[in-house]
Amino acid sequence: MHDVTLRNGTVLTGEGVMEADVRIVDGVIAGIGEGIESDDVIDCTGCWVGPGLVDIHAHLREPGEEWKEDIASGSAAAAAGGYTAIVAMPNTDPATDAGHLARYIAERGREVGLVDVFPAGAVSIGRAGEKLSHIDDLLAAGVRVFTDDGDVVADAGLLRQAMDYIAARGGVIMQHAMDVGLSRGGYMHEGTVSSRLGMYGIPSAAEDVVVARDLELVALTGCRYHIQHVSTAGVVELVAEAKSRGLPVTAEVTPHHLMFDHNAVAGADPVYRMMPPLRSELDRGAVVEGLRSGVIDAVATDHAPHASHEKDVPFEQAPNGVIGLEWAAAVVLTTAGLDIEVFFDRLSARPAAIAQIDGHGGPLAVGGAANIVVFDPHADWTPNSVVSRSQNAPYLGKKLKGRPRHTILRGTVTSRDASSLAATT
Repeated sequence: MHDVTLRNGTVLTGEGVMEADVRIVDGVIAGIGEGIESDDVIDCTGCWVGPGLVDIHAHLREPGEEWKEDIASGSAAAAAGGYTAIVAMPNTDPATDAGHLARYIAERGREVGLVDVFPAGAVSIGRAGEKLSHIDDLLAAGVRVFTDDGDVVADAGLLRQAMDYIAARGGVIMQHAMDVGLSRGGYMHEGTVSSRLGMYGIPSAAEDVVVARDLELVALTGCRYHIQHVSTAGVVELVAEAKSRGLPVTAEVTPHHLMFDHNAVAGADPVYRMMPPLRSELDRGAVVEGLRSGVIDAVATDHAPHASHEKDVPFEQAPNGVIGLEWAAAVVLTTAGLDIEVFFDRLSARPAAIAQIDGHGGPLAVGGAANIVVFDPHADWTPNSVVSRSQNAPYLGKKLKGRPRHTILRGTVTSRDASSLAATT
């Protein structure tokens, strides 16, 4: 029998927040109270103890680009960051557009055993935006989330067809909202920095117009619709208005769009090249406030690993994307200052509900699965190394507030004493 107690934490339970011990026996929460004894005791004094974090937008690169990341290295990075479940995006090689590919990804996640890995399915075959993917086959493989992430589903007719089909089967469409024509040839946000650098920019409207169009299709089809990596004040307003109409719409924001604005690219460092690009300070403030208010439902990392040689090129030639699984929770606390209940709502509960992930995200309760993170909201630290296979992290050398200390998946400690988060404090 494996018996461990998390001692003296501030615990999020179904009855509210309380100072308590949490006993875990054979992967299940066996008790929540005071003075609980076990053979293995983990001191959680001053820490928040709550449901393991859930990331609904991560690129694990397997199959096809394992030199950047694979399911094993990505899972290790996720566990180090406090995650117990992640949704793997389908822009693999080949694209995850059929059931056997989804089954492979889920099975590799189980073999690694550090986090639960849930594959997303492509909306279109090969993510080419021309014909629907094998949706029934993907559903039979357990897929509930569909996206062509990395590319927008540009064809409104195809998107409507997908929405009709997926709505009838209880799934959700996630959209990479970026108009092809307005973003073509752009490297960064269209604004003062792009003008100063003499680089083509991508206007905020490139994101806004896709979301505005798609919301009309949501009203037409009733499909659950989720907006990925929101970066503009305009989309925050559109989401708020759609929710007021009762449309089944949710949205996410990334840690990097919470922390940085387009001034970060003034030095043309390729680590800050991403899609959507870092926007204005007005936009950054809007997404922070949207997360605080709940207009934006969730934080999702858009963890996008790239090999060092791919990023060690001029800004214009670098691929888009940054990694973020290891620091997301700290960035959220640093930038948005959420309390314990809102913190776990945005990083655990709502993401799990959006992606229809059972056994994760709920407040701790006796008899429930022991998928838990211990998070120290008082830690001041500066990360200086990574667990991920890739190094394209904009947070290295940045002072952060809050740090995952321990991560537990069904009673097994997958990261302890932040040992896999090499950093200075």
